[in-house]
Amino acid sequence: MAKTRVVVVDDSALVRSLLTEIINKQPDMECIGAAADPLVAREMIRELNPDVITLDVEMPRMDGIDFLGKLMRLRPMPVVMVSTLTERGADVTLRALELGAVDFVAKPKIGVADGLKLLAHEITDKVRIAAKAHLRRAGVPAAGAAANAPRVIVPPASIGRLSTEKIIFIGASTGGTEATKEVLMNLPADCPAVVITQHMPQGFTKSYATRLDGLCKVRVAEARDGERILPGHAYIAPGGLHLSVERSGSNYIARVRDGEPVNRHKPSVEVLFKSAARVVGPNALGLMLTGMGADGATAMREMRDAGSYNFVQDEASCVVFGMPREAIAAGAAHEVLPLTQIASKLIERLRSTSDMAMTRV
Repeated sequence: MAKTRVVVVDDSALVRSLLTEIINKQPDMECIGAAADPLVAREMIRELNPDVITLDVEMPRMDGIDFLGKLMRLRPMPVVMVSTLTERGADVTLRALELGAVDFVAKPKIGVADGLKLLAHEITDKVRIAAKAHLRRAGVPAAGAAANAPRVIVPPASIGRLSTEKIIFIGASTGGTEATKEVLMNLPADCPAVVITQHMPQGFTKSYATRLDGLCKVRVAEARDGERILPGHAYIAPGGLHLSVERSGSNYIARVRDGEPVNRHKPSVEVLFKSAARVVGPNALGLMLTGMGADGATAMREMRDAGSYNFVQDEASCVVFGMPREAIAAGAAHEVLPLTQIASKLIERLRSTSDMAMTRV
């Protein structure tokens, strides 16, 4: 089997050396070059034609974001960002994902050598995923036929009184920051509450929520333990903590808790979706978006069995068709749709349900 060929781009000689060592220890990949800045990397890419690039953000002569933007316009290829765990690092990383980076690794600010060694499994996993991912240019949901289909524009009309009764649950991983943004930006201000678990480390979810809040009609924030879940709001699981939903009298509230990883993840989609099945039942709508692995697939089937209606992103529009594939295999999906159609079909479902409720009154 041919090895995945990787070029490392980082201005730190120590980081270049460590990443090279980590990659070369894997039987299925090799580091074929390491560049100290994007201009050297540009020539290296031309000569070596790697399968995947790991890219630092802050570098001399040209920063990683400028380089990524040029790369994705002129020679798109899978990129894994290597970002520092800082507020600025989070903001810049989110911009990189918008430009088409497949994923990112958050490297520690101090203790880099030991920190990167501890992250070796995560780094190599993400390189493997990137090598097989569907590339997505900025402003395009994903490669494939669905991305070229006519865009569905969600009508601006309100959903109505049903929004106080329903809750939308979203699970996503690799590629999910942009996929979730695509859905949320097409929801009206009076839509039902949205509760989201996106696989993302501590320190990044706050910046992500702030970014979405400035783009969407709904209000978006990190979930806080014990707060009431309200229509017209979206709540994102904080990195490093599990999010679930509980009932408090006639209200739903967010429960944010530490705990062991579930399916290797914290936050875990499984935890959120199990609470949807247990507490919300037929008032839940489930969305499984792009992501690697199987987190949440079993629980999404439990949601369906409890009366939820579930949408799953199709393969052509996914960056990685892991979690959606497993949800489909588990029998959890009612509809499998291109990303650009999910919001409109979700609203259509809500309106039809509202109309049926009105006829029974």
